[in-house]
Amino acid sequence: MLKSSFFCLIPRFSLASSSPRYRKVCLSKMSTAPEPLCPKFIPVEKSEIASISKPEGFKFSLVSYNILAQAYVKSTLFPHSPSPCLKWKARSQAILTVLKGLGSDFLCLQELDEYDSFYKKNIESFGYSSIYVQRGGQKKDGCGIFYKHKSAELIIEEKIDYNDLLNSIQDEAASLKKDVDLSASGNKSDESTNDSGQKSTQTDRGDPNDPRVRLKRDCVGIMAAFKLNDPSCHHIIVANTHIYWDPEWIDVKLAQAKYLLRRLAEFKSRVSDQFGCSPSVIVAGDFNSVPGDQVYQYIVSGASPLGPQPEISDEMPIPLCSVYAYTKGEPPFTNCTPGFTGTLDYVLFSPSGDIKPVSYLELPGPESSDVQGGLPNYYHPSDHLPIGAEFEVDT
Repeated sequence: MLKSSFFCLIPRFSLASSSPRYRKVCLSKMSTAPEPLCPKFIPVEKSEIASISKPEGFKFSLVSYNILAQAYVKSTLFPHSPSPCLKWKARSQAILTVLKGLGSDFLCLQELDEYDSFYKKNIESFGYSSIYVQRGGQKKDGCGIFYKHKSAELIIEEKIDYNDLLNSIQDEAASLKKDVDLSASGNKSDESTNDSGQKSTQTDRGDPNDPRVRLKRDCVGIMAAFKLNDPSCHHIIVANTHIYWDPEWIDVKLAQAKYLLRRLAEFKSRVSDQFGCSPSVIVAGDFNSVPGDQVYQYIVSGASPLGPQPEISDEMPIPLCSVYAYTKGEPPFTNCTPGFTGTLDYVLFSPSGDIKPVSYLELPGPESSDVQGGLPNYYHPSDHLPIGAEFEVDT
């Protein structure tokens, strides 16, 4: 059972201003230790004329969160974290507290383990249904989409296994390394660590010169079409994914990004034909890529919210735009550890005009006391932060 709690407001200071801002904190009545922060959605600034000239449409919210699989939690990998914060019982309850406090219509979770034994039944008790795909091999985690019954109806789903690249692009695999500049690693620290602090070795990846070994990373994604419970019964596609982590293997990450967008375009066409609709598209996940690197540039290269949309091509099958880049600029970080602090997680949407972000989930800044020393900690149960947006449907 979750502890009963009350809320209070504590000040924090924005880098852009000396005036205090306030964040809601959950404080337990039963313990003096601080409990997780409950971030809130911040409205996007808009002109008074725009707000008066057009009535508001139906709104729904979506959150993406790498919750840090318990299978990857070891004190040796997170020596900076308070020991009680790494225990399964404490972390699992803290994650539930955050997810319940967010109250989002859609939850896209990565590094989701203990799905059948814990998260499915507990999160669904908050009014959600869910779909899930587990990674291959010996991996215990995967990606899940939770959605509120009252907000949307699931109509079709499809899973993505990036190991299928071995079958679909065998001829291209040998030349993948030539397509990108491997020296522009972009993310993480100089050490070979992933975003959960795991050390990599050549033995756990196989021969890097063998394309079939190189592409077999056991990474997955999941996408689903929903009919919103709004007057227009608008259809949306929600995709959730976790891209391979290694900063030196950009060719693999780029291949996965291209495969994701190709599968997404095919899925969108299938949904359109089968249900006679023109669905909006939202993609969430941990892309293990920082703003400006090759994977990020590829994903957003087909979208410009301020200009005309490009023609759809095989190279860029579907245009996407980052919610935070669109509303306020990418955050300084979504992953925070002493070894690496930077932005790896994104919520992307198709800037078609059918939906638009009207608020974004608040994130702490570098000087916020709740992230000092790195994550996880009492305030944040994962080494990642939840990100998200509220969208308005143009009816």
